[in-house]
Amino acid sequence: MGLLGEISDTALTADKRIEFAKSGLPNTFVPGRNILFFTLAAAIAFRRGQKALVGGMCETDYSGYPDCRDDTLKALQVTLNLGLDSRFVIETPLMWINKAQTWTLAERLGGDKLVALIRDQTHTCYEGNHDTRHDWGYGCGACPACELRRTGYETYAGMKAKR
Repeated sequence: MGLLGEISDTALTADKRIEFAKSGLPNTFVPGRNILFFTLAAAIAFRRGQKALVGGMCETDYSGYPDCRDDTLKALQVTLNLGLDSRFVIETPLMWINKAQTWTLAERLGGDKLVALIRDQTHTCYEGNHDTRHDWGYGCGACPACELRRTGYETYAGMKAKR
């Protein structure tokens, strides 16, 4: 995956400040990243006889990334099926739910243990900060990804406290 850093010049692949283009697209967008990930996953799935490819992207809070859009993923599914002469299904179970709903789904599927695992073992910080732990997980606490995760977790925790 280091190739992405060699062919792109983004805040996620180089030491740059996070900024937004006039279009509103943040410079954290790595062109083709999710397309490449799904292509590699499809090649592995093809060899293993698997049909489901799962992505954790969410159009409701995807920061404007074109490769996280439902339309892109539907088109990619068609492309992969044609190119590999197969019948893959790209599943995006988080596509139409927000971060608070994502935390709630995790709790429903695996209880507090799964919520803790996600909080402690996953990472979304655009700055790459895995030193600072917050109630919602690791991150700088200020980048757009951390803000989304923090807000979602706090909303989830507030809803859980009311139950």
